[in-house]
Amino acid sequence: MRQSFALRSLLAPSLLAPIVHHRPLLRSSLSHHQLLDEITHPNPAPTCPENAATFRPLQVIGDQLRSEASLDPATVVMSLKRCRGRPGLQIHALALSSGLDAYVIVSNSLMNMYAKSGSFDLARKIFDSMPCPDVVSWNTILSGFASGAEALEFAALMRRSGVPSDPVTFTMVLAFSADLQDLESGQQLHCLVLKSGFDSDIFVGNALITAYSRAACADEAKRVFDEMAVRDLVSWNSLICGLTQDGDCGTEAIEFFLMMVREEGVRPDRISFASVISACGHEGSVGFGCQVHGFATKVGVEDHSSVSNVLMSMYYKHGHIVSAKRVFENMTERDVIAWTTMISIEPENAIPLFNGMRQDGVQPNDVTFVALIFAVSDEHLMRDGQMVHGVCFKTGIAAEVNVSNSLITMYAKLKSMEEARRVFDGMHRRETVSWNALLSGFAQNGLREEALEVFSSLIGHCKPNQYTFGSVLSAITAAQTVSLTYGQGCHGRIIRLGLNTDAYVSGALIDMYAKRGSIDAAQRAFDETVVKRLVGWTAIISAHAKHGNYEEVMSLFEGMKHTGVPPDHITFLAVLVACGCKGMVDEGRKAFDSMVQEHEMEPWAEHYACVVDMLGKAGRLDEAEEFLRLAPTPPGVSALQSLLGACRVHGNADMGSRVAEALMELEPGESGAYVLMSNLYADMGDWENVAKMRRGMRQRGVRKEVGFSWVDAGIRDDSIHMHKFSSGDRTHPWAEEIHSMARSLGSEMKARDEDWSDIDLAHLPNP
Repeated sequence: MRQSFALRSLLAPSLLAPIVHHRPLLRSSLSHHQLLDEITHPNPAPTCPENAATFRPLQVIGDQLRSEASLDPATVVMSLKRCRGRPGLQIHALALSSGLDAYVIVSNSLMNMYAKSGSFDLARKIFDSMPCPDVVSWNTILSGFASGAEALEFAALMRRSGVPSDPVTFTMVLAFSADLQDLESGQQLHCLVLKSGFDSDIFVGNALITAYSRAACADEAKRVFDEMAVRDLVSWNSLICGLTQDGDCGTEAIEFFLMMVREEGVRPDRISFASVISACGHEGSVGFGCQVHGFATKVGVEDHSSVSNVLMSMYYKHGHIVSAKRVFENMTERDVIAWTTMISIEPENAIPLFNGMRQDGVQPNDVTFVALIFAVSDEHLMRDGQMVHGVCFKTGIAAEVNVSNSLITMYAKLKSMEEARRVFDGMHRRETVSWNALLSGFAQNGLREEALEVFSSLIGHCKPNQYTFGSVLSAITAAQTVSLTYGQGCHGRIIRLGLNTDAYVSGALIDMYAKRGSIDAAQRAFDETVVKRLVGWTAIISAHAKHGNYEEVMSLFEGMKHTGVPPDHITFLAVLVACGCKGMVDEGRKAFDSMVQEHEMEPWAEHYACVVDMLGKAGRLDEAEEFLRLAPTPPGVSALQSLLGACRVHGNADMGSRVAEALMELEPGESGAYVLMSNLYADMGDWENVAKMRRGMRQRGVRKEVGFSWVDAGIRDDSIHMHKFSSGDRTHPWAEEIHSMARSLGSEMKARDEDWSDIDLAHLPNP
């Protein structure tokens, strides 16, 4: 009663005064993934004498009241369709005072007005007060839910109440199911549709296609599409868009687009073009994408932002930068997606583009700032990075989790982990990605112990994923002060979380065990991987190469090729190492030629070094020198060092001198070339040149660096013990015990070597 009085009090004399016409609110557009046309129903003919285009609700009602005519429900319904805000409240008060709210059609119109104007609570109160709401009443409330889960619960309540659903009900509920990507609810609704006999309704069919597509069930979506008696443009768009978003069905999306245009003669719209162009981008079909671009221009939809944006993305993704820029330049209206894509295309012009975007009146969003931050994540752009951070802070966008994550990654790339940590500590909400960004930042900057501390803290706050373990295993592998026991503990946690079958984690485990000397554990980690991808194959092949199991390297390489996994640079590097160590020079040259010619890879300096090394070991020094001379790029340090080492082994002082000079020019401060040439001259008894080499080192201030080794002493007293030592080192508190044990081990090794020397190898059977 109090609410009714409050509404009536809004009438006042203003009801009879001229009312300013209020433009009706625009209906919220459908989300891009629904691809459903709005369901339109013919409006009932108004009983009021005004034409709908010039209908002034309160003026008409006032005229009726002044003429003492009774207010009829149809007039109220027509008036509510044209009203929002205060005028709507006034009409609501009139409906209450005149008793017209007892009519279901009036209550439905009131609920519709409140739901569309954002006053859903008021709409729900009207619904709850209705003694017998009809299907339109239920549908009206259903359309107002913002939460898909709540909408599905309300639909279930509607069914339990015995109110039969109509096609509008199913269309809306299926749309909510699509938003939730809930396959189970979509299947249940499909059964109800069949049971209710609405499967022939085109709007329901379109909604089913979208629901199945969003739930990544492309086969069911195609089945619904095939069973439709009548299809419209929305039907085709729903299926094509769904296949495109599936990620693995891009080719089918293109085929259905061609079928729609060529066989069915359906004229595509901007949604059709945006979907098929996106599919071309996924599948790498840039040639066909260019044809679709021309078709879109002919139809007249190229200039629409949704089409232009996917065109830019397609061209950029496949390296057609000029075409992507041309699309951007030809756009008459550029939205935030266009500007953001352009910032990604031209990171070197990110700041000017960002300023141009703001001058154009386009508000950047969080994705824009993520692209901008990525563009300035270069070591020589520290000032730009700090400036972008300042803008993020000033605009408040830094509070967005994805922006903060990008800032952490940016500072990690700028080698400023203090700033990265400050951003992380200032976050109000952290995701696993946030922890991963900080952890990998520490690991990549050589701060491995800090990375492991972050991992220890992460465990108590969120659930680690495969990228978490990839970073922490990398840190353990590189941190010589950390025992393998720590890595084994991580491996146990990985198994408990079910991540041991992940290719990325498996590769990191293989690498860790191999570099820590446990090749058997590395092989087990590889064998546990269900789907063996490139990273796993490369890791295990490299692991066996490091451990000298060269037959296993070649066997695994053949197995990799048989499974259809193409090798990468690192795979070929391991194969070349194996060929070099086994003296299989011709096989090594074939592998190198295959990498260049068959797989069209540009060799790294390390590949050239491996080939030079295998040729050098075989004594083919002239061939090795000629190989470097014919290389498209100047020889690197590693290749020259390999050739110089071979010159020493084979006593070729002339070639060694040439190679050493080239090395000294590349690395004047490094001792390697001096030491190798000095040893070469010493082997030949040329002490004059030995003295010359040493004199040159002193004059240039070149010093030979001391090498260190590490020993894992295991866990004692609940702590991990790792020890570092160098040749002649007596600084360790247990130096005497260590040297005594080393002498004992040396004697044992010598004795075993003598035992083997007594064996007549000529009498051993051939392997």
